[in-house]
Amino acid sequence: MVRLSLRSSRPHGDRAPSRGTQPSGGPPASAAPMDSSSQSPPAGGDPSEDGAAAELPRLTVTQVEQMKVEARVADIYRVLFDAAPNAKSVMLELWRDQHVEYLTKGLRHLAPSFHVLDANRPWLCYWMVHGLAVLDETLDDDLENDIVDFLSRCQDKHGGYGGGPGQLPHLATSYAAVNTLVTIGSERALSSIKRDNLYKFMLLMKDKSGAFRMHDGGEIDVRACYTAISVASLVNILDDELAKGVGNYIASCQTYEGGIAGEPSAEAHGGYTFCGLAAMVLLNEVEKLDLPSLIGWVAFRQGVECGFQGRTNKLVDGCYSFWQGAAIALAQKLMAGSDEQSKQSQPSKLSSVDDSCGTSSSGLALDYAKIGFDFMKQSNQIGPLFHNIALQQYILLCAQVPEGGLRDKPGKNRDHYHSCYCLSGLSVSQYSAMTGSVSCPLPQHMLGPYSNLLEQIHPLYNVVLEKYEEAYEFFSS
Repeated sequence: MVRLSLRSSRPHGDRAPSRGTQPSGGPPASAAPMDSSSQSPPAGGDPSEDGAAAELPRLTVTQVEQMKVEARVADIYRVLFDAAPNAKSVMLELWRDQHVEYLTKGLRHLAPSFHVLDANRPWLCYWMVHGLAVLDETLDDDLENDIVDFLSRCQDKHGGYGGGPGQLPHLATSYAAVNTLVTIGSERALSSIKRDNLYKFMLLMKDKSGAFRMHDGGEIDVRACYTAISVASLVNILDDELAKGVGNYIASCQTYEGGIAGEPSAEAHGGYTFCGLAAMVLLNEVEKLDLPSLIGWVAFRQGVECGFQGRTNKLVDGCYSFWQGAAIALAQKLMAGSDEQSKQSQPSKLSSVDDSCGTSSSGLALDYAKIGFDFMKQSNQIGPLFHNIALQQYILLCAQVPEGGLRDKPGKNRDHYHSCYCLSGLSVSQYSAMTGSVSCPLPQHMLGPYSNLLEQIHPLYNVVLEKYEEAYEFFSS
């Protein structure tokens, strides 16, 4: 287990303002004395002392929230450290049955409050179906067929998937729908994807800059680039026309910090960093990024709570267990591949997956579909570039909800989104120390009982690896 180094209750002067949410319970009582400007000066006091006290910094909302999160996490970890050995094993157990029940129930029925997610129904399918697949839970045939039928109704006749039947086709919901169908994996599910129309839709979404826009008249950003490239690679329709210019756009979004922003001149963000790096791997253009700088930025997003934050000076969030954890796991394999090539004295780019993924000396076209397949065959000899045991500790102790489902952080409610990405992040952290492509994690690379072991995911697509391999064979034939 990982011990938490507790911080003192002092102002964090370098913290940035929060996302605009106010602390749910107000500032802690202990924070009030720190705000000297709110206290009346003592009668007859020295005026110079009064002025100095008035200049003491006030706590920002984010500083107060950070202190509250650290205190909650510290209380949870303190219980673990003080527990007897047999109790620790129970505390560190993945509550698999409860999570399966929560996700399965969501697939069958959602409360009326979910109407606000009407344009995100393929995402709801993906979060729940993928979460169950990572837990190695299979759906019954009737439920699988219902999902395939529903997603077929979301598929636009001109290509792409909308957020619901009759809605505008969108690259994000196309990604969610295709990943769901690949995860189901039946011939009926995979055959339902109209690849020719999907390709035409993607061409329409391609901007003259080389990047993609999310929908007709929609925003252009790194997320759009990733969802287009990931789906095209997954169903084997990625070609030079779709790939042209995407790498240059993503490279222009890497910031001075090392992470990748959603668009040029914006702030580095964990979600966009994963999207950008994964797309660059699938395009075989990672050499256009400053990879060491990217690794440094992501590694420093793992904080004192043991989980990851999404941006500099922001709060820890369970979903970044995948977004940041997978990004650094991808970089880990890239660094290992680069090290192997340098030992063989072969001229190579830092990004090259292997020679079979690049354009051959005979001038043959790049086999984009094979990049994702070959990527997982690379060995990993350099070990985790993040604290994988610490991340598992945060997910198991701070993100799990006893009734099933996972959450952002202590004090937050469970939801299907965080359940999906916390489980994906847990899988990434469990397999991050593997040295071969076919071995299983060793017990020392896992926290808690070995029964916690999840299915391995393909970190480029965030689908279960076995399901990816079945889809690769299906679409290659």
